[in-house]
Amino acid sequence: MSKFDVTSLKYNEAGLIPAIAQDESGEVLMMAWMNSESITETLTTGRVTYWSRSRASYWRKGETSGHIQELVDLRVDCDRDCLLMIVRQTGPACHTNRRSCFYTAVRDGSEVELMSPID
Repeated sequence: MSKFDVTSLKYNEAGLIPAIAQDESGEVLMMAWMNSESITETLTTGRVTYWSRSRASYWRKGETSGHIQELVDLRVDCDRDCLLMIVRQTGPACHTNRRSCFYTAVRDGSEVELMSPID
């Protein structure tokens, strides 16, 4: 076992790395971007923090909605250019108020909505 070093990851030209959030049950919830500082904060606090490209600021998941993600496990892929975070999700993960951002399937050339917003 070796000490984890955030600088060993392969970030894009903007200093970001894609991070997939997966519930403990195995359900894929969302994908967002992280930078070295948001990864460090996530590991330090146990609360998942992303980098919001549209706001150009840190985005602590659930900070305003209450739909937080608690980190259970952080995994690095074989190329070190993508992260998988196993999380304990409170409430919906998607900003559309759905459990997952992946609520649309393409079947036989048509889009099919798999889940409705949570009331």
